[in-house]
Amino acid sequence: MDSGPSRREVRARRLPTAVKIVIAGGFGVGKTTMVGTVSETQPLRTEELLTDESVGIDDMAGVERKKTTTVAMDFGRITMRDDYVLYLFGTPGQERFWFMWDEVALGALGAVVLADTRRLSDCFPSVDYFERRSTPFVVAVNCFEGARAYELEEIQLALNLGPKVPVMLCDARELGSCKQVLIDLVLHAMKSRGLTETQSV
Repeated sequence: MDSGPSRREVRARRLPTAVKIVIAGGFGVGKTTMVGTVSETQPLRTEELLTDESVGIDDMAGVERKKTTTVAMDFGRITMRDDYVLYLFGTPGQERFWFMWDEVALGALGAVVLADTRRLSDCFPSVDYFERRSTPFVVAVNCFEGARAYELEEIQLALNLGPKVPVMLCDARELGSCKQVLIDLVLHAMKSRGLTETQSV
């Protein structure tokens, strides 16, 4: 008697679930780098050269060598375990481009807030934005060379994060590190929304 396809076969035939993820954070924190590192396709970037027009407007402390900036968004895609296709949207970091955030974040399952310990206060606008909208997020500390190392508990306290907000270290240039951040975010977001891996997100 034919018992029909196994659960594993049904899972294999099922189309991957499309999930929107936002990569946010301050100016020069590594959002464009992270999207480019993990994207399995050529990432879409809307970068422009920094000019004299930004002098006195953009705070360059700690990122003096930065020559370009995102003016709309970064976009990339990565498939996770054949179950999910993550569509990554990087937000612009400067305050003058924050009006883009609502469009970029619309419909997102969750967000990664990238942090730089040299400019930790730059995280507050992103943290506040996602907290106000009850959007699940994690904080990923991008480990820049020469930056002072802090305990994760210290960072959580400094950002006034709730105990349920995951904080982790990452290297935006390293694929394995970025993938782990995204996996942790998806699991955190699904738990926050009361979903399981067998449910559609």
